[in-house]
Formats: sequence, structure tokens, C-alpha cells
Amino acid sequence: MGWWQVDADTLARSRFVVSPLAETFASLRLLHSGTASHPGERVWLAARLPAYRERLARDPVTALLVRAGLGREWIADFLTPTPRYGETFEEAVARVRTVDPALARGHLTRALAGPLPAALADRDDLPERAADLLTHLWEEVVRPDWDRRRRVLEADVVARTARVGQVGWAGVLDALRPGTRWLDGDRLQVNLHEYPPREISGAELVFVPVTPKTGWVSWEEPERYAVIYPCAGALAGDRRDGRAAPAALSALLGSARSTVLVLLVSPRSTTQLTALTGQALGSVGRHLRVLLNAGLVERRRAGRSVLYSRTAAGEVLVKASGAGDGAGEGQGAGAGGGAGGDRS
Repeated sequence: MGWWQVDADTLARSRFVVSPLAETFASLRLLHSGTASHPGERVWLAARLPAYRERLARDPVTALLVRAGLGREWIADFLTPTPRYGETFEEAVARVRTVDPALARGHLTRALAGPLPAALADRDDLPERAADLLTHLWEEVVRPDWDRRRRVLEADVVARTARVGQVGWAGVLDALRPGTRWLDGDRLQVNLHEYPPREISGAELVFVPVTPKTGWVSWEEPERYAVIYPCAGALAGDRRDGRAAPAALSALLGSARSTVLVLLVSPRSTTQLTALTGQALGSVGRHLRVLLNAGLVERRRAGRSVLYSRTAAGEVLVKASGAGDGAGEGQGAGAGGGAGGDRS
């Protein structure tokens, strides 16, 4: 297994970061795989995959670059610069564009675990081509939907930050994504592969959610390390209301209010519910007050956040209406995998 040595001070200084470039690269991975894992993802791919494939068909060199860079067990490092707090997409993609061409070819060779195709072997424009493709995907695929994606990502950050106060970093890291867990001896397991351990004590450590169901690790030795993981929120097609509540429950409580109750399959904050439903913050707050007064939900403080969850009465009502225990658990719009030496 691959693991990093992390001292207590480094972990205490770590933070969650939302990265437009990481979200764009995760979307590239989904388009490259072309494989949906849930209905919302199928809708997303159906709308965007034809244009993506047409673009690569017109540019066979970039198509080869993508296939080489998204290796089986290692993604070319220059494609996934380590996210930085507050960095815009333009600032991040500039770091891809300015990579030394020889270094980029070396990263691609490692990702392929073999020689580069002849069409890539002597090219000095590979970083520029990669940056152009990422910019195209950001402008055409991600940015038009960025406000909604960002709400989902920020809701995930709020929930995980609150959970740090409840169960500590070990509990949060164990649930971050498959292959990631906290080990004895101040060790953070980042994947299941037999790669050499890394000493990162004293470095900047960030955790970066993406809406696709994917993840990887990246680093800029020795200053900065990142774990990119699939967020827990829903991003399914263009729906704004989360998973639909059963008709019987909607008839009793109203569609919007019943959706909020169904989504409380696990404790969530008002911010999370706003992101998942697409309803206004004030509307979600009013629904929660009604549900709270009716004894269907309860609230408790976790750090700076207030989390709502169903009471026993709320559980009975949801189950009696035909919604199972998994109702409201969103799937990220993405594909499995990893990078920077990590494939989950």
C-alpha cells in the first residue's frame, strides 16, 4: 500500500480546498472512460460525449496525449498540478501550460509504462495541447454548471469539517474514499498500491473534493501534497431537487419539504441541503423549521455548523411512504480511478 508519514502538526494545519481545475480534470476522466455508473451520469455523458469525441477525432495528437496521460496505474503528473487554496482555473491551467516539454514526455512515458507513440515522442507542444483541452472542457462543460457544482463541493467540505470535530481526522480520512485511511504511527494510507512511503511532515496538505466519483493524489515535493476524493453530494444530470420524494410523502408534506426530509438520510447542514436541492437558503430553512416543530427532524451543533437529522418519527414516516434507507444518497457524476500513482 502507498502511505505518507504525516505528523500531528501537519494534519492539524491541513485544509479542504475546492479546485476548478481538479473538477475539470475529473470530468475529463469521465469523458475518457465514457462509462456511466448511475442514470444521472448517463444523461450527462449523452449530452457531452459526442462533442468531446468529435473534438478528439479532429485532433489525433491530443487524442493520443489523453490516452497516454490517463494511464492504467499512473496518470501523467503534469496533467494534475497540486491544487492551491483560492487558485482560479486560469491560474491552475497556466501551470500545466508552462511545464517543460521534456518533463511532460517523461511523465507520459511513466503513465504508459513504456515508450511513447511516435506521434508524441518528439513534440514540444504537449503541455500546451493539454492546457488547451482542459480549457475547452472548463469553458464548455464545467463552467456553465460551476455554481451548482461549487455548492455541492462546499457542502461536502462543511460536512467533513464538522465531522473532524466529532470523530477526529482519523474517522474522516477513513471515510474519504476507498483505499484511504489513517494508520498507526502517524501514517496516512493514500492508495492500495505498493509504492514507496513519503515523508510529508511540515508540508502543506490539502483535501480536494470533486463531483465525479474518482480520486487521485498529487504533490509538489517537498512543499505541497493533495488527496483528491469524490464528494458525497449529488450531481446528477441537470436536476435541481435531489432524489424525488415518494408521491405519498409529497402529497402529505409538499414536494419541496418532503425532498428535504428524504435527503436527511444522514445528518446535513442547511448549506448542504441548499446545494443538494437547488432550493433557496430561506426556503430550506422554513422547511426545516416546520419539520422540526412537527417532531420529524432534530438538530445539533457540530463545531460551527448545525446539522439536521430525522427523528424516529421522521424515519417511520419516510419508510412508510416507500423511500428506502438509501433515499437521497447522491452519486457523483464521475468514474472510478486515480492518478499521481493512485488508481482506486
